[in-house]
Amino acid sequence: MKVLVTGGAGYIGSTLVKELLKQGYFVRVVDCLKWGGEALSGFFANPQFEFIKGDLRKEDVRKRALIGADAVIHLAAIVGDPACKKEPELAEEVNWRASKSIFDLAGRVGVKRFIFASTCSNYGRMPDADRYLDEESVLNPISLYAKLKVKFEKYILEEKLNPLVVTSLRFATAYGVSMRMRFDLTVNEFVKEVFFDRELVVYGEKFWRPYCHVEDLAKACVCVLGTDKKLVQREVFNVGDTRENYQKQMIVDLIKRRFPRMKVRFVPKDEDPRDYRVDFGKIKNKLKFQIARRLEDGIDEVMQLLGRGELKNPDNSSYRNI
Repeated sequence: MKVLVTGGAGYIGSTLVKELLKQGYFVRVVDCLKWGGEALSGFFANPQFEFIKGDLRKEDVRKRALIGADAVIHLAAIVGDPACKKEPELAEEVNWRASKSIFDLAGRVGVKRFIFASTCSNYGRMPDADRYLDEESVLNPISLYAKLKVKFEKYILEEKLNPLVVTSLRFATAYGVSMRMRFDLTVNEFVKEVFFDRELVVYGEKFWRPYCHVEDLAKACVCVLGTDKKLVQREVFNVGDTRENYQKQMIVDLIKRRFPRMKVRFVPKDEDPRDYRVDFGKIKNKLKFQIARRLEDGIDEVMQLLGRGELKNPDNSSYRNI
């Protein structure tokens, strides 16, 4: 099977490419390399790997990318609330218009499956602090990033004329080491600040979020790709583990076990609307998917990466999406 991964040079994308090649798929990546292409450098000698540098907002790039593809895993996006807020017009163009165009074209040229990387940010703020949100819960997107994800997700699930087998995966907040490393993600950033003995400033320590290792997010995509289409057609799956819902205070406490003398300052924040705990029972029960790593594993992993000194300047803007 030939799999097109859009945004394959990114944080999740490069990890996904590695996993797909490991499983024997032919992988084509299309990416504009906004954050560089170093994450893909180890794949070019693999005869099962193909790369197209291009912007999916352009029709000719979309056509080249889709030729002969059996499946699309669509990751390409302006990712995260801050990045979308900074460049709202670009976010609209990439996350909605270009995404819609590649989906429509995929259905016309014979692609069989389309897997969309959505987000648990779609839930926004839980109405009841004692309940977990699942795939049937009302969506309450607050940020532009989440609103565009919800808009595109709704479109692909309701477009009945398109023959594609369509699945939307609502990812938990990612963490862990990737070939395209990021330090603007909560867990990774917290560990970096503490590792360099800086004061960690935490806003809204009581807010809940689900977290999932980047490799588990990638493996969830591969799991769906290899699952009988009857189980995943027009389905939505939260991707993560119900045990992996944490408040920021809880993450700090886990890090403090490793750095007892860490300096931390909590800044009360009541206005952040993103506060949600998520249930991941559907993907576990229906697809038998289970995570392999927990948040503590990710903390140790990022600590070890920084300890090896492989990154010359972890504060460099190349490790952030803004």
